[in-house]
Amino acid sequence: MADTKQVDETADAKQAAKTERKAARLARQIGAFAKEHGGAESQVAYIGERGARIVLVGEDGGWGDLVAPSVEIAEQAVAKAGVTVHESFDGEFAAKVTTGPYEWTRMAGIQVGGPKNS
Repeated sequence: MADTKQVDETADAKQAAKTERKAARLARQIGAFAKEHGGAESQVAYIGERGARIVLVGEDGGWGDLVAPSVEIAEQAVAKAGVTVHESFDGEFAAKVTTGPYEWTRMAGIQVGGPKNS
């Protein structure tokens, strides 16, 4: 009879290593964003089965986002990257975002009579 405990431990170790690699990759991407934008702050939001969204706002007002497979991985990534994490995307944090004509046409262009999204 096979030793199922050893098989479970091996599977757990492989899963932990996979999780670590994903968090490290996201942390590198967050770090690159922060470097490009003079620093960054973040917020992690659960988005259902898809995982978690990491919203990034740079010191220059630039913004972007990444999707992690889980909230746990997203939280590990922002911790590794060393960026400030906000509980929600509102108030002073949201006010730091700078939007331009591109964002307005892409986000609301159709609704407000702007050019159609293509």
